[in-house]
Amino acid sequence: MSTITAISTPAAVGGISVIRVSGDEALKVAARVFRPAGGVPVSEMKGYTCAYGRVVSLDGETLDDGVLTVFRAPKSYTGEDVAEISCHGGIFVTRRILREIISAGAEPASAGEFTKRAFLNGKLSLTQAEAVADIISSEGEAALKSANLMREGALFKDVSAVSDKLVGILGSLAAWTDYPDEDIPETSPGEILSVLEDCRARLQKIIENHDSGIVFREGIPCAIVGRPNVGKSTLMNALLGFERSIVTPSAGTTRDVVEERLRLGDVILRISDTAGIRDAEDTVERLGVDLAKRAIERSTLCFAVFDGSEPLTDEDETVLAETSERRRIIVINKADLPQKINKEYFSDEYILEVSAKERLGLEKIRAAVYDLFGLARFDAAPAVFANERQKLCCDRALSAVGAAISAVRASETLDAVTVCIDAAAGALLELSGQKVTEAVVDDVFSRFCVGK
Repeated sequence: MSTITAISTPAAVGGISVIRVSGDEALKVAARVFRPAGGVPVSEMKGYTCAYGRVVSLDGETLDDGVLTVFRAPKSYTGEDVAEISCHGGIFVTRRILREIISAGAEPASAGEFTKRAFLNGKLSLTQAEAVADIISSEGEAALKSANLMREGALFKDVSAVSDKLVGILGSLAAWTDYPDEDIPETSPGEILSVLEDCRARLQKIIENHDSGIVFREGIPCAIVGRPNVGKSTLMNALLGFERSIVTPSAGTTRDVVEERLRLGDVILRISDTAGIRDAEDTVERLGVDLAKRAIERSTLCFAVFDGSEPLTDEDETVLAETSERRRIIVINKADLPQKINKEYFSDEYILEVSAKERLGLEKIRAAVYDLFGLARFDAAPAVFANERQKLCCDRALSAVGAAISAVRASETLDAVTVCIDAAAGALLELSGQKVTEAVVDDVFSRFCVGK
């Protein structure tokens, strides 16, 4: 493969910038633009060593001083020879050095190409490669822990345990059918069924952990909804800790959807303050109410806010109806005033009494969200999917395993069972970038005696 290069640090002013070069010619390219101060040529530097020196242009002009770090194949991130030049963190000088490296023979790397090469060279599985992006974008401790476990192969190991069992069945069936002269025992339907049921249980456990993992990694789309003047904007400002939404005594002040990101412990709420829901005569306010209803449709969680100092109204009942299909928390606001609301109207709901204005009772919200989504019981140690592609692979595998179990119990032919198992194994091997045919062939011939 060609030798590639890119700036590996953010495109901003900082203490240092790092420019990475990877490929068969990485050290030769680095030698053309770097002069070690100690006199040891770049070509003779050992892996995992550094050298201080000058970064120069191809015509010998000094561009900067810096440090060259060498990683020899295969013990590098990409599995290739890698050279990294650390220079001063100015935007202009960093880009100038990058241009010089390209002139010296490297090609600009495309997005994700270093990690792609790590995958192609067997340094990372496909699930581990996808976890690298999660580590970069993680916004909480649980999300970071989960992403790091993914990078270490937690999902890969869990899924591999299932795919290995499926491939083992396929290998047994293929070996017994295609090589009758070998001393290979026949696999009975009972043995196949036992393995398949174990595989189904393992896949179900992996998939069950998905929703909580998504919440920690991507956050919860959340809408604050209610009729006008119940304190929605005040609640949002209180939760954020700063004035984000305009608050006035006049009903209908909020006419658009105001969006922010709120950290609630380890969870991010992608929170929206919406217009008060009512039959509005004003055209602009009516558009705001329509936007509020759309925000409810996009949300996974709703804070349905009610004024505890007033009896329930028809508009309050509309709010309850609009949010009935969403996970919701009933927030009875204005708890610092005499209460007139009938709390018995809310049955089997998470009910929190708060005063957003006085910032009382807000600590209950975090506990309610964690309980509602089962986050307190979430363990980042099990495998968590990095994206929907990974979940869909496991969903397809679970469906195919279920079909195989049904086929065995219905005493269908082994060909029909094999087709289902093959589909399940293929879906799981997609996670690692393998092909089921290659895996089965390896398994078949591993059953032969040594010397065959």
